[in-house]
Amino acid sequence: MSTLIEPIVSVADLDAMPDDGNRYELIEGEILMSRAPAITHQLISGNLFAAIKTYLDRNPIGKVIATPGLILSNYDAVIPDIVFIRNERFDEIVSDEKLIAAPDLVIEILSPGAENERRDRTSKRQLYGRYGVREYWVVDPKGRSISIYRPSRRGLRLAATLGEPDEIRTPLLPGFSLDVASAFSL
Repeated sequence: MSTLIEPIVSVADLDAMPDDGNRYELIEGEILMSRAPAITHQLISGNLFAAIKTYLDRNPIGKVIATPGLILSNYDAVIPDIVFIRNERFDEIVSDEKLIAAPDLVIEILSPGAENERRDRTSKRQLYGRYGVREYWVVDPKGRSISIYRPSRRGLRLAATLGEPDEIRTPLLPGFSLDVASAFSL
């Protein structure tokens, strides 16, 4: 007979913690800490955010948000770098100034370190797939590439890895394209 083991930390526990300047996330009740992103990380995030925002200014089909809190369950709460939400899903996803359901697109920019890379490429990919994210981009500043994951029967699966000579296109943003190299221009 197996015993159900409850996760150690819940979203309520996380909310009760004092603000110490660190960023905390929960995946299956496990608390994960990270420091503020480095300048290169922020510049790449700004480039991607600006490109999507410019597209949405001309094609107002949704909203792009940087570093929102995303609560997927009582034991899963993360802070993605960028999300996109279609207008028709906005009220379903945003409540009380928080995201409470899977956005359409999630973008994570890798921070240095094997643990951070494993978290974004595996743990968060599985989490986002389980909750219904329609597309997930993992941006690799060191490798200057962007991996795009889309749903399959077995969760989010790699659809493409794009390098600097390539362009990003996505069915979520019809007519959008971005040179991968411009995402990394500092």
